[in-house]
Parts: sequence; structure tokens; C-alpha cells
Amino acid sequence: MRLLERTPKGDLIFREHSASDLPAYAILSHTWLTDNNEEISFQDVEAGTGKSKTGWKKIAFCADKAMADGLRYFWIDTCCIDKKNNHELTKAINSMFRWYQKAARCYVYLADVSVHDGEDTPQPGIFPWEATFKKSRWFTRGWTLQELLAPPLVDFFSLEGERLGSKLTLQDPIHDITGIPRAALEGAPLDTFSRGERMSWASSRHTKEEEDQAYSLLGIFDVSMPLVYAEGKKKACERLQEQIDKTYRGRKTPLNYWLIDGADYLGHDSDQFIVGFDHLAIPEAAQFVARENELAEMRRLLHGHDSRSVVVLHGLGGIGKTQLAIKYIAQHKERYTAIFWLNANDEDSLKLSFRGIAQRVLEDQGRSTSIGALAGVDLDGDLDQVVTAVHTWLNLKTNTRWLMIYDNYDNPRIAGNRDPSAVDIRRFLPRADHGTIIITTQSAQVRQGHRIHIQKLQNIRDGLEILANTCKRGNLQNDRDAMALVEELDGLPLALSAAGTYLEHVTTSFSDYLRLHKASWLRLQMTSPQLSSYEDRPLYTTWQVTFDRIERQNAAAAKLLRWWAYFDKHDVWFDLLQHANSADDEWIRKLAEDELNFNEAVALLCSFGLVDVDRSLAHPLGAGRYSVHSCVHSWTVSMLNQEWDEGLARLALTCVASEVHSTTEKDWWLLQRRLLPHAIRQDFLIVDDKINSDGLDWAFHSLGNLYRNQGKLTEAKEMYLRALQGCEAALGPDHTSTLNTVNNLGNLYADQDKLAEAEEMYLRALQGTEAALGPDHTSTLDTVNNLGLLYADQGKLAEAEEMYLRALQGTEAALGPDHTSTLDIVDNLGNLYKNQDKLAEAEKMYLRALQGKEAALGPDHTSTLNTVDNLGNLYKTQGKLAEAEEMYLRALQGCEAALGPDHMSTLNTVNNLGNLYANQDKLAEAEEMYLRALQGCEAALGPDHTSTLDTVGNLGNLYNTQGKLAEAEEMYLRALQGKEAALGPDHTSTLNTVNNLGNLYKTQGKLAEAEEIYLRALQGCEAALGPDHMSTLNTVNNLGNLYANQDKLAEAEKIYLRALQGTETALGPDHTSTLDTVNNLGLLYADQGKLAEAEEMYLRALQGTEAALGPDHTSTLDTVHNLGNLYADQGKLGEAEKMYLRALQGYKEALGVEHASSYLPAVNTMFAFADLYSRTDRKDRAKEMYSQALSGYTAVQGPSSKWCREIEDRLQALQSMSVELAETPCARMARQEQHGQNLVYEEFSAD
Repeated sequence: MRLLERTPKGDLIFREHSASDLPAYAILSHTWLTDNNEEISFQDVEAGTGKSKTGWKKIAFCADKAMADGLRYFWIDTCCIDKKNNHELTKAINSMFRWYQKAARCYVYLADVSVHDGEDTPQPGIFPWEATFKKSRWFTRGWTLQELLAPPLVDFFSLEGERLGSKLTLQDPIHDITGIPRAALEGAPLDTFSRGERMSWASSRHTKEEEDQAYSLLGIFDVSMPLVYAEGKKKACERLQEQIDKTYRGRKTPLNYWLIDGADYLGHDSDQFIVGFDHLAIPEAAQFVARENELAEMRRLLHGHDSRSVVVLHGLGGIGKTQLAIKYIAQHKERYTAIFWLNANDEDSLKLSFRGIAQRVLEDQGRSTSIGALAGVDLDGDLDQVVTAVHTWLNLKTNTRWLMIYDNYDNPRIAGNRDPSAVDIRRFLPRADHGTIIITTQSAQVRQGHRIHIQKLQNIRDGLEILANTCKRGNLQNDRDAMALVEELDGLPLALSAAGTYLEHVTTSFSDYLRLHKASWLRLQMTSPQLSSYEDRPLYTTWQVTFDRIERQNAAAAKLLRWWAYFDKHDVWFDLLQHANSADDEWIRKLAEDELNFNEAVALLCSFGLVDVDRSLAHPLGAGRYSVHSCVHSWTVSMLNQEWDEGLARLALTCVASEVHSTTEKDWWLLQRRLLPHAIRQDFLIVDDKINSDGLDWAFHSLGNLYRNQGKLTEAKEMYLRALQGCEAALGPDHTSTLNTVNNLGNLYADQDKLAEAEEMYLRALQGTEAALGPDHTSTLDTVNNLGLLYADQGKLAEAEEMYLRALQGTEAALGPDHTSTLDIVDNLGNLYKNQDKLAEAEKMYLRALQGKEAALGPDHTSTLNTVDNLGNLYKTQGKLAEAEEMYLRALQGCEAALGPDHMSTLNTVNNLGNLYANQDKLAEAEEMYLRALQGCEAALGPDHTSTLDTVGNLGNLYNTQGKLAEAEEMYLRALQGKEAALGPDHTSTLNTVNNLGNLYKTQGKLAEAEEIYLRALQGCEAALGPDHMSTLNTVNNLGNLYANQDKLAEAEKIYLRALQGTETALGPDHTSTLDTVNNLGLLYADQGKLAEAEEMYLRALQGTEAALGPDHTSTLDTVHNLGNLYADQGKLGEAEKMYLRALQGYKEALGVEHASSYLPAVNTMFAFADLYSRTDRKDRAKEMYSQALSGYTAVQGPSSKWCREIEDRLQALQSMSVELAETPCARMARQEQHGQNLVYEEFSAD
């Protein structure tokens, strides 16, 4: 292969390469200039001339782009082939597809497209140049077909050389322009497309030389042959056909009509059977979009076969089966001598269609001897004889190229269909083993040929296109209301066309139409203009006819479809109906009691396309999933239930509420996730008072539990209050059922952070159960335990302990010390002691709970594993990271085995493991865990559930640590917006995220924004939790850090002292949170030059962390490092070296040498150590330590970070200087900034 290279002087030279050692190269695709002499030729390059030619601009463009992409070589057809050498030209053309295929980059230069085109008439959301792009000459040329399809990477450029996009980013307009399927544009192998389909891609393309119509397709069909430019188009096409037939093992490959004229293509024997194409006999086609895969499948099944080919298009009424058949005809009518459209709605319609066929044949072939029996047929006589005569003509051996379309075969005579008007299509099909037949039907039970299930349009762009074409309104791609309407109509072409036609005649907005669609579906359909392309078949009559047929075959199936209006449109399964087995109606009892009856009914609904079975989403619970289209669901509501049936509504509510199982049952969360959409449907019926609530208090309570478990707290409150109101009225305020709802309302308020309201509910429930059941009843003690949880959330740790101990003593007495309820309270006590920093007591509680649960439930029970996970949290707090990881991995393996990889308990442990890895600075492993937890939570609970958002927040913390500040901000803002919507702006979980966002802004140097955020978090926490709660004090600490960074040292000291006093009071003087603030005060005093006070603070922090966490915990080592900084500032270099050495060795022992080398605090110590060595004239040691620090910063922050640049400067200075280096401000910051202030990130973990 001959490639081009541009010399430094700008000249072009050729480089020859064999196929085995081809370097990476770029390749140009373009259209030749009208005057070929203005193109750069092979001879021009050889002679070093041609720079004055018009074509040089393209050469320079390609060379510039190749250089920018790091490619030394490039290839251009105008000059890399010696066209005067016929042998070389033949070889090149036969190789050209492969050359484009192997190119690293293909640049398409569009000389007729300017980036300035259309600037005078801009349209929102559309590139100004898009209109001229679609009209570019490049899309009409024969050779550019392979240049589009062969290269993996194709970029399009304007005449100015500006990039317009790639083959993938411009896929939609390219598909629209060329008709080439998106799969081909995405790189699907060409041999997966039929030969006829590939031929059709070239049907509207042209070449200068007529023979090139064939030669340009050699690569498309992976064949080769000699070039004979004098042979003419027809001969070249015939030779191409021969080569293709050889490649495809002798199978005859008819060439498309565009290659040779129609008579030669069809053959002389076909002349006598040609019947003119009757456009009036075929329904008018609407604006057809998409369906490339279906059309490709039709071509595969109908083309290239010697025997009869039959395709059955089946699917829901209005899904576009008829339109698809019409589109096929439009694309391939030249293949056939005759095309006949038949109405297969009933036998009379079919017979009339056959009379029309006979009439057309006689009109076009009346003088031909081939018409046979048709010659004497009486068109006004017995139509059965007309059908027979047409069959006789179609069966003639030489009459092989006809196409019959049997449309609307929706009432087939099959087993179970007792309708006397049902049609047996076999009586109307020709018996000959030739010809082509297409059948459209709503029934999946038609088995006459290859079946293609026509389903809804999947791409929203296709729906927008139908809507735009019918409503005659522009720029829908960027109209959110239009997109919402298209999503609601869910890819149903008839619904989209009906909506567009309605909107064409009125000024109604898309949002108003959507509102009317939901509120008054039937009236909207009845007042919409008639669609000529769908005859007189609006949606509501199309499906009514189908429904009537179903009702005649199986009345229970029809009634089930009517009942579906009271459930959600998606995911109905047999077990959901189990609780209807006591219904008054016999049909419901039979469906609910007998799965075979249910399956029979649903199968019939599926066979007519009204119901879909989703096998691809087979549920882990093992039950089948059945759904109806959103428009069909609207029809069941508006048409089948014009008279609202309260009995069916109450029965649906009973079914849903009864399926809300306890959270202790296996797979409860999977079941609740499935139930949620149905509950939301019931919520609509309840809130709109469409159901009499008498006797349904239990159901409201169940829905409240469901909503609370799924994080829908507002809806849960509505249901609980309804249940409470009903219980109070029916049973009285002090009945245990009433008090149970009161207790659950307390749980809800606690979830909402309405702690005062929660306490009120718990105290009412407690007083009531004490009076009704006694102070030591287990129900009473459950509420006592809940009060303990509430007080712990409020930071009232002493009161929480009192409640836990009362609950513990009571359950020990009532149930025994080893009962699982007792052990759950022991576990809660462990959580409390951990939060109080009473780590030994916490461990004692956890171990007791663990041993008891292992004995009572076994080591792999989920309750046991919850305690194992809590032990992991404790060990992490204690700095026992290896033990923590062991616990987490045990919990993870157990939960995966018992509950599956996507259960929320499993995902909680995954999240906690991510927290551990983040603390260990194993950032890649942490990210893997967080992403797994996030994907699982999104799938299980949805993207806006608070548990999902907690993991999003943790990802934000991680990205902040990694220096990925933009990604961190994205995560924090997503978490913040989600929590504000779900929990409110003043919920403590929301405020925790606000605090973390403040930390990010501080890191980014946005100090004003950070202060604003911290003050919001502080005010919110003070209002919600009080001034002395730990969440409040954490924000106080962070605000002190900010003031210190702003050099507001007096304000910082005031804030730190407040934080210190608060944590000492709440947690004690030796709690690690207290010691964090002590450390920060030490940093502040050092900045103020109060070195003695700073040392006092550091030593207190060091002694405290050594006692609480051990001498080798990383938090202890952080303080050791800070002491080293202080001693260095005091000039106590020997003491500083001891501190740095202890810190560095400790990090290596705690984390391992390899991991410590990229652990940021350890890297900071290396930097500080290097500074110290440079000051004590140990230059070699300084160089070694600087180099280690440089490697660490590069790994953690990237090579362009300020720390890397500073170290590189200092290493260079060490090379050239023998004197001691002066300490720069940056170096001092490096020693103090990273190891300095203890920012408190609110880490979301599950206890």
C-alpha cells in the first residue's frame, strides 16, 4: 500500500508498505472536483508540484488532521493510485474497501457544507448546517458508500475544516439520509444484512463512470473481479452478479432494479404476468419511521428463495403492521410483477378483494394467453368461482413473482374461536409453491408462515418524528412537553398519529393534550379527526372489536382485562390475585384459585396483543410478569369501565395490601418493589374517594408500611393517618390496633426527622400499651426500644441508654436472654456505645448479640449477619482495619448467599466495605464497592430513594479525596437535590450532604460559597437537633477550619472552642471526635505562633488517640506527623525526625509498604521528611524522599498537581545547588495543609 507522508517543509512523499507491516494511517473520503485536473494526482506528488491546484486544500486538511491525531501517514485516492497503470488501478479498487476498513481514522471532507450555513435562520436544538449536511453531494456518490461503512472511526468536517461530528454522533441524520440501518452504521458485519438489502443502499447513488455502479460494490459484497471500463453498466453488473453467486454458493442473486432495466431484471417470461401497480388499492401510508430491523427481517425471509415465502406480521392493533407492509411494498415493488392488497377482515371482504384482483388482471393482461381460467369468469357471478380462477392464474408455474398482502386477518378460525364469522385463510391462499405472501394480524396464533412480532417503537426520537410529521409543529426534539407526551403514548404509532392529527387542528399545547389524555381519554379520542391512513379505525374501536372477539372465546379473560384498570399497567402476576379467592364473582374465584385458568385467560389476551409477557425480565421471585400498553390501559379505564365498579376497586386494593409481607420474610423488598406501582394506583383510587374506606383500615396500614419501606414518606403518612382515623372511629383511641398504627406513625416521623412529632407518637403508644397490656408486654417494650432509637438520633444518649436497658430487662424477663428480640436490643446497645466511643462496651454487646444469634439462628442467618456487619463498623472505628474487612466480607458473603447480590442488606454491607476501603485509601476498590451499591440501590429502590442518595454522597466523598472535584460536585448536588425533594431541606441527612458540599467548596478554594453552605448546615442542625448535637458540632468544627484558612484566626479559635466544649460535654474529653478538634486547635495555635499551646494540644490529642485507638492507628499517626511539623517549626530537628520516622513507619505497617506509597497522609510525611533532610544537609536522602513523594502525588493527584510541580522544582534546585534550600511557602503548605485540619465528612453507613 502506498501511503503519504508530509515532510517538515510541507512537501508530500510516498512510502511503500507491505500488507504485513502497515503502520497506523488516516484516510480521506471526499467528492471529486468537477474538473478532475484540479485534483492532486499521483504524478503531481512524484514531481513535487500541485500546491497551486484547488485540490491541495483537501490534501493539506488531511495531513493536518492526521498530525493532530498523532498519525504520521495518510492515504488519499486522488494521488495514491497511479490511474494510468491499469493493473495497479484494478488492484487498488479491489483492495479499497479493506484499506478504508484498516484505517485508524477516516476524515470525510464535505466541500459543500459550511459551518455558517443556516446561521441567518437558526432553529433551537438544530445545528445551523444540518439542512445542507443532509443535501451534501457526498451522500449521493457510489464510492462513498463503502467509505462510510468500512472504517470503524469516521469523522465529518465542513469546508472550513471544522469537525461536525462522527458516524455515531450523527447516526440519526445519516440513517435518515441514506436509509442504512443503524446497526450497519454501528459496525455490524455486512454479511448479517441480506444481499438485496445491501443492494438497496446503493439504489440512489451515482458514479461518473457507469461501470463503477458495479465496481463500487465489490467491497460491500466481499468479492473481487477485473475491471473493464469499456464493457458498460449492464455487463459489469452481470459479472458482479456472477461473482456474488459464486460467493454465496451458487444461490441466484437477483440484482436490484436500479442496476438494469425492469424488463431484463424480471425476465421475458414475466412480461405476460405484469399487472400495473394500483396505488388506490393500498391504504394511504402515514409518515413511516424506523422499523429498519423489521424491514431487514422481512427482506431476509422473503428474498432469495425459490419456494413460496410467507411472513406473518402480528401485534397489537395500532402498532403499525399495515404501515410496515406498505413500506415494504414501497421499497421493493420492482421485484414483483404484480402486487395485490386484500382485506382479510372477513370472508366477504376477501372475496371482493379477489374480484378486484381478477378485474385488474383482465384489464392489464386481457389479450394474453396466460390468463387461462380468468378469461371466462363472470365477475358479477359466483365469487367462489372468481377466487378459484385467480388461484389458478397465481398457480401457473411461470407466474412466480407476485406479492399478496392479506391485511387485518384479526379473526382467524382456530381452536377455541367459536365465532361463526371467523375466517379460515387457508381457503384463500394460493396452493403454488412460489410467490410471496404477507399477512397482518392481531393474533399471535396465526401460524401460516414465519412470524414477526411487531412491537412498540423503542426510540423516543421515532415517536417524536411521527408526532412532528402529523401535528406540523417544529423543533420537538428539545420540547420537554412533547417528549413527555411521546413517553406517555409509549411508541404506539396509531396513538402518536392520532395525537398529532388532533394537535394540527387546534392550538392546544403538548402539555394540555397530555392532561386531557389522562383526564378525558375517551372524549379526546372520539373528537380527534379521522386518520385516512388508518381508514375508520380509531383506537377505541380497534380494540373494542378485539375485546368482543376475546369475550366470545373466554369471558373470564375479557373480565380480567376490565379488572386490569384497577391495577397498574405493568407487572400483574398470578399470586397477586390470590387474595381474591373469596370474591363473590365466580370468574374471579376461578382465576385466583386455579393457575391454569389464569394462564389460559392471559394467554388469550397475549395472543391478541393486548397483553405482553415479559420473559426478558423474569423476576427473581419466579412469577411471570404480564403488562398492558399504557394506551390500552387508558382504554380499559375509559371504555371498559365507564361505569366505575367499586367492588372491583376494593378487591384490587385487597389483593395489593394483602401482599405487603413482613420485612422479616425472605425477598420482602423484591416483592414490595413490584407492589409499589400497584399501590400508587390504589392511592389514586383512595385519595379520589373512589373506594368506600369502611373496613379497610388494615389495608391502609399495609400500604403505609409499603410506602415507608420504599422511602415514599409523604404517601406513607397519608395512609397511616387514614388507618389511624378509621381505627380510632371503629375501635377507639386505645385499642391495640390503633396503638400499632400510632407506633408506626412514630417510626415515620423519625424517618422524616420530625423528632418531636415522633416522640409524641411513641409516648402516646407507650402510655396506651402500658395501660392496655402492661409495662412489660413485648408490644410495650417494642415502643420503648423505638424511643431508645429516637433518643439516640436526637443525641440524647443517656435517655437512649435508659430506654434500651428497660427494653432489654423486659425482654430478658419475658422472652429470655437468648431470644432474638432480646439480642436485637443488645445489638442496638452496641450501636449506642460505639457512638459514645465506649468501644469496649460496644464490642461486648456486639459479641453477646453475635454469639446468641449464631446459637439461635445459625451463623448465616441475616439477623446474625447484621450484627457481623455492625462489628465490622466497630473494628473500623477502632482502626482494626483487617478485622473490619474480615467482618464485612463475612457479612457480604452470607448476605449474597442468603438474600442475593442485590438485596438491600447485601448492598448496605457493600457500601460499608466501600467506606472501609476509602479510609484505607484503597480508592479504586472503594469506588468499585460504591458503584455496585449505587447500581443495586437504583435498581431495587429507584434513583431518588434516600438509601441510593446516601451512596451517591459517599461517592462524592471519594471523588473529593481523589481530587476529582467536578465529579464530586456532581454527586453532592445529585444527593442534595434528591434529599431536599424526598426529605425536605432541613432534614439532618440533607444537612449532612450540605456539610460535605461545604467541604468540597473549601477544597476548591470557593471560600465564600463554603461559608454560606456551612452556615446553612449549622443553622439547620441547630434548629433540628440543638446546638450540642454531634452533627451540629461537626459543622462547627468545619466552619473553624474555614475561618483558619481565611486567616480569620480569632473567629476560628472561637468556633473551635465551641466545638471542643460541646464534644467534651456530649462524648467526653477522650472521645476521638473531641480529639479531632483538639488537633485542629493545635494547628491554629501553630499558625498563630503560639507554639507552646500548639504542642500542648498535639500531645493531648496524641495521648488520647493512643489510648482510644492504639499507637499504630492512622489517626494517631496523623497527630504524630503534626507534632513533627511543630518540632520542625521550632527548630527541634532531631525531635521532628523522630516524629516523621514514627509516622512513616507506622503508615507502612498499618497499610503495607506498597499501599502506603500512595496513601496521601504518608506521602505528605515523605515530603516533610525530604524538607527536613534538605535543611540538615542530607541532600541524597532529600532527593530520595522527594522522589518517593513525587511518585505518591503523581499516583494520587496526577502529574500536573501543584505538589508535583513544587517537588520537581526542588529536585532541580538540589541538582544545581550545594547550599541549603530555603523553605518555600508551597512546601510549608504541603507539610501543613493535607495533614492539618480534620475536616468532618458525614459518611453514610448502615448500622
